[in-house]
Amino acid sequence: MKNKTVAAWLAFVGGPLGLHRFYLHGLSDMLGWLLPIPTALGIYGIQRVQAMGQDDHASWLLIPLLGFTIAGCALRAILYGLMTPEQWNARFNPAAAPDAAAGRTHWFTIFAIALSLLVGTAVLMASLAFSFQRYFEYQIEEARKISQ
Repeated sequence: MKNKTVAAWLAFVGGPLGLHRFYLHGLSDMLGWLLPIPTALGIYGIQRVQAMGQDDHASWLLIPLLGFTIAGCALRAILYGLMTPEQWNARFNPAAAPDAAAGRTHWFTIFAIALSLLVGTAVLMASLAFSFQRYFEYQIEEARKISQ
């Protein structure tokens, strides 16, 4: 029996590592094995910024990968948490009764949804703000070079 609350928390906490995918689909899930790649690239982008400064162009592309991965996993946690017990059990527990306990929503599920919404939105907006700010600053610098 796959528990909806466990899946929502795994998507929120360990989503960028694919833990929720492995819980729901097993170790043979290809997407679960691919999720750590953008996570690692984003962490590498943060390390590049710390080592080379904010003028590093590659970090502008790498850091949002981490942010988008975290935001996508937070969205997935929200979707898992908001599924009705009938939908959850039909998809992940097909042998169980439609109203089985594994698909029910509890307060712990609601906390996962709320935290996922809070953190996912903050990370997504921060990633977009960082990327666009650095891009527009670069455009202004290039325009100054051309005008001189």
